Amino acid sequence: MRRKRWALTAMSAAVLAVSFTGSAYAAEDTYTIGICQLVQHEALDAATQGFQDAVTEALGDRVAFDVQNAQGDVFNCTTIMNGFVSSGVDLILANATAALQAAVTATTEIPVLGTSVTGYAVALDLDGFDGTVGGNVSGTSDLAPLDGQADMVQELFPDAEQVGLLYCSAEPNSQYQVDVMTEELTARGYACEPYSFSDSNDLTSVVSAAAASCDVIFVPTDNTAASNAELIANICIPEGIPVITGEVGPCRICGVATLTISYYDLGYATGRMAVRILEDGEDIGTMPIEFAPVFTKVYNAELCGKLGVEVPDDYVALDEK
Repeated sequence: MRRKRWALTAMSAAVLAVSFTGSAYAAEDTYTIGICQLVQHEALDAATQGFQDAVTEALGDRVAFDVQNAQGDVFNCTTIMNGFVSSGVDLILANATAALQAAVTATTEIPVLGTSVTGYAVALDLDGFDGTVGGNVSGTSDLAPLDGQADMVQELFPDAEQVGLLYCSAEPNSQYQVDVMTEELTARGYACEPYSFSDSNDLTSVVSAAAASCDVIFVPTDNTAASNAELIANICIPEGIPVITGEVGPCRICGVATLTISYYDLGYATGRMAVRILEDGEDIGTMPIEFAPVFTKVYNAELCGKLGVEVPDDYVALDEK
């Protein structure tokens, strides 16, 4: 009798253990992440994909993504972010500066990670920025060393005199890059002229003016310019004007060379940050902005050949990257 009672007790314990384990498994957290990408082009697409891959590798089917593209419209970013807040997503990925600004305006509660953002201090108008945004915001930066990009201009075009800096005035990080590049290039003996456009509607006239006056054109990591790289190519290439770009996407179309990062790897790093926040409970307010660890000198072999640009041995051809 005593043995029978023991057996019954053991069986009950086993059932309880199974029930507890099953309940714990069933209660495992699931998440919804809202992704707002400013516009569709190679760099931002790669960052979004890298982010999703990193999160999915860690969380599997316990995460769902609500991916929305703002089609280059900052007002669409605001609408998308407000929708994420209303639906109560667990985390927001803001892909590009305008998306980050809209997310910060929309919520102070939901964790917001930025990616493909050049400078957080500039984008968010932060004083005394020490590398950590604080509050509910962190992320990754796509800033390549601007002195290195100025060195690239000097390596490829030592005899050039006038450099045009082409950028969208609606993108504050583009203005920042142009300001720094102007200082760097001026120190190297070049005359610099900024050529700003407000949106794609006046881009043709601005690019035409730059191509008529400059020996070389520099385009920073600018989303509007990247989305209109073919237009830039159609004006600059026939005029024989070489373009240095801030990242690899437009370089494939209109650029002769760039000092670039892997946007996929940048998005992947941002995804790993998201996992630490959602799964490990890490405080986003204490997470410093992360940067790409590797920068590569890349050149467009076809366009360099067409324009007669000689490239040093330490540059990597686009098709080899």
